[in-house]
Amino acid sequence: MEYLKRLLVGRPLKSAENDEQKLSRTAALALLSSDALSSIAYGTEQIVVVLVALSAAAIWYSLPIAAFVIILLISLTLSYRQIIHAYPHGGGAYVVSSENLGKNAGLIAGGSLLIDYMLTVAVSVSAGAEAITSAVPALFGHQVAISVVIVLLIMMMNLRGLRESASFLMIPVYTFIAVITVLIVVGLYNIVTGAQPLNATALPGAVVPGVSVALILRAFSSGSSSLTGVEAISNAVPFFKKPRAKNAAATLTIMAAILGFFFVGITFINYWYGIVPEAEVTVLSQIGSAVFGHGFMYYVLQFATALILAVAANTGFSAFPVLAYNLAKDKYMPHMYQDRGDRLGYSNGIITLAAGSIVLLFIFQGSTERLIPLYSIGVFIPFALSQSGMVVKWKKEGKGWFFKSVANIIGALISFAIIAILFVYRLGDIWPFFIIMPILLYIFYKIHDHYKKVAEQLRLEKQEALHVYEGNTVIVLVGNVTRVNIGALNYAQSIGDYVVAMHVSLDEDVKKEKEIEQEFKQKFPDVRFSVVHSSYRSIENPILRYVDLVSRNAAKHNYTTTVIIPQFVPRRRWQNILHNQTSLRLRFRLSWRENIIVSTYSYHLKK
Repeated sequence: MEYLKRLLVGRPLKSAENDEQKLSRTAALALLSSDALSSIAYGTEQIVVVLVALSAAAIWYSLPIAAFVIILLISLTLSYRQIIHAYPHGGGAYVVSSENLGKNAGLIAGGSLLIDYMLTVAVSVSAGAEAITSAVPALFGHQVAISVVIVLLIMMMNLRGLRESASFLMIPVYTFIAVITVLIVVGLYNIVTGAQPLNATALPGAVVPGVSVALILRAFSSGSSSLTGVEAISNAVPFFKKPRAKNAAATLTIMAAILGFFFVGITFINYWYGIVPEAEVTVLSQIGSAVFGHGFMYYVLQFATALILAVAANTGFSAFPVLAYNLAKDKYMPHMYQDRGDRLGYSNGIITLAAGSIVLLFIFQGSTERLIPLYSIGVFIPFALSQSGMVVKWKKEGKGWFFKSVANIIGALISFAIIAILFVYRLGDIWPFFIIMPILLYIFYKIHDHYKKVAEQLRLEKQEALHVYEGNTVIVLVGNVTRVNIGALNYAQSIGDYVVAMHVSLDEDVKKEKEIEQEFKQKFPDVRFSVVHSSYRSIENPILRYVDLVSRNAAKHNYTTTVIIPQFVPRRRWQNILHNQTSLRLRFRLSWRENIIVSTYSYHLKK
């Protein structure tokens, strides 16, 4: 197992090597922007699908909707640049909301993002699987299996550490950037030169019967899903090389510029070329076919899209463990999320995210259409809270606060508007979120309350006096007369003032039981041999009752009670499954007994 772990994860890294794992802007862009950039594969499609539900003529509305999405992108980019500089230790929406709006708001933001990062992984790999099946129709119907395999591969990659993940991701991310740039440039060139005449379903400004404000708002909220992943860089500032805040802010700006150019370009080309969504072929695939034909570049586009969608899940794998770390540090999640793995990553967070994402894939059967509304609500709540938190922060600082907070105010208003739109028009899709969130908040508070009570009980009072015991009663659980039991009794006599060898008789072979008792008394005449009869073939319950009785009597004489459980350890690990695990069960059950010390005497087999 150790060899397999080293093969998959790699050699352990020293803590001193942590700085060597930090990322340059180029590597960070690949690691942290894959989610945002991958939304190009489905962002425009999400807008058009809503509009086409009314009429293909309504597609022209995608142009003004795209303009509003860009306004929101600019606002969020400016806001998160401020957050990066104001909170250079990372934490993003959770830290901003906690410090400026209160702990409840922070937990809502943090909980929303935890769910959203799981959805990020599920949506990304589902979209990647759909891109693969678009290019290879024979695989259609196997999206869930493909998605699960991709999740496991990305999990293993992240367990190997930041730098290795970033190095691997640079190929698909920069390939996708190059291919989409070529797609847009060639598409626009065809338009400008007249090679591609206007094939739009309707001209801008055309009156389309049935178009309503509700339809436009639904399309806008769906298109805004393209902005998910923008916050990931603010959560992961500690991953950057120094100066961390400056590098993170620059990376965010570069990512936003690329995302904006791609989104506007794809949306405009989709309108001009008159692309209408189809059931088994994505809009981006249709655009690629229209611009490149079905030649080499079309398949490069399909391959690059499938790769970026698959690895887009990595943004979640980068941000979720850091957020879980911050929540664990504040005692709202288990402390295990603070532990670094062999490769200096937060391995428990990585594994938890993978497991949660796989569960979502099975629940929603890998359907991006069913996942995206939940995905959107999960990210726009933290967007709204973080922007509101920054407004409060600037106001507290006083002079010039309004000018500093203009971008935050715009971002907060649009984010709250999108939440309202989703609630009114997509409640049928997002209702699980409003059930999961209260449960998650309840769990956060129960965990925090537990840690608080533990600290109170473990805290040493100033006048705490040490208790002096008169002696130690030691109970050794014995079966047959073996080297294990003999060794355990010898050890017990070295630490105990009063030693008892306790044997459970199942009354199946009375003669043999008598022989065992005589042999023990012969070898250890000074040790009391106590036999407890069990008529129901149970070993554990009679032992527990006997230990309770002895410990009460020991306490009356100011004695401690120690229970020694003898066990032998096989030479090979796999051989453990050949033997019963009575000692493990006993240790577990005895650990719940107060004022009883449980000790294990291990005898190691040589062959």
